Amino acid sequence: MPLKNSQYNTILRWYDQLQAQNQRQLEQRQEEIYNAIPEIARLDEAIARTGADYARRAVLETSQEKGQESGNGALSAFHSDMERLNREKSRLLTDHGYPNDYLEPVYHCRDCKDTGFIGSRKCHCFKQAVVDLVYAQSNIRSRLESENFDTFRMDYYSPEKDPRLGISPRENMENVVAACHNFIEHFDQGPKNLLLYGSTGVGKTFLSNCIAKALLDRAHTVIYLTAFQLVDILEDNTFGKDEDSDVTENMFTYILDCDLLIIDDLGTEMNNTFITSQLFLCINERLLRRRSTIISTNLSLDKLQREYSERIFSRIVSEYQVLFIFGEDIRVKKAISS
Repeated sequence: MPLKNSQYNTILRWYDQLQAQNQRQLEQRQEEIYNAIPEIARLDEAIARTGADYARRAVLETSQEKGQESGNGALSAFHSDMERLNREKSRLLTDHGYPNDYLEPVYHCRDCKDTGFIGSRKCHCFKQAVVDLVYAQSNIRSRLESENFDTFRMDYYSPEKDPRLGISPRENMENVVAACHNFIEHFDQGPKNLLLYGSTGVGKTFLSNCIAKALLDRAHTVIYLTAFQLVDILEDNTFGKDEDSDVTENMFTYILDCDLLIIDDLGTEMNNTFITSQLFLCINERLLRRRSTIISTNLSLDKLQREYSERIFSRIVSEYQVLFIFGEDIRVKKAISS
């Protein structure tokens, strides 16, 4: 999945800025701790001296061709001294109310240590950075700060049982949320797909964002697209010949290959035979590649079957877990309460 040189350099610059930011944060923490707990500054000096002394001793013993037994003893003593000093450092931090790793290097991604690479292989965070750069709308991180499981409110759903369905909106939503948590917990065990359907404003998009946040936090690549945005990309990939066509091609490839694709508000886009065929290609290809997809729609299952081809409907009902959400329009309730 090639990038333009300018795009690649933009991502590398972002990693450089991230590393510089991490270093500044670590230095600020060290200054804070040294002022609050001077003993730790002295311990760090002792740790540095211990390392330097061992290095000098190792060089001297090598030059004098001393035996391996002597070298092993020095190494054992070095490790013992370092463990003792670091234990004392951790104890002082926790005794003063700080986490014991407060002075460890700061990383946004511990897997690659904010370099973007694990060995010669691109890290998962690099892949997500590419997704966010190539298609800005897929970057939903700012929205996820306010729309996640920590901010999800069950009190928007009535505890009164619906006589037609034999279950209350709240009890139904509790079951739906449990299914979403199960989707997340077993995500790495194989491809899983969800269809969230129900009327406008019942929380389908919010719930999709909750899942996206949880999987992004677990280092998976996620693309969020409204049905309108997806259709634009599918059309551009087929007909677009402008100067940005390589960017569109990149995005189309990522749509097919990202860990999770979220298609929001299916049924609101302009539909025709071409769009239906391209949508089938997208859904089917992701199934073949064993990639997970979430689709949300205001359409009922009957309307979904009528609006789209039998092939699409068949794929969805056979390969997706179908979750129905009902209740009052939460956006209206929020507007009234404010």
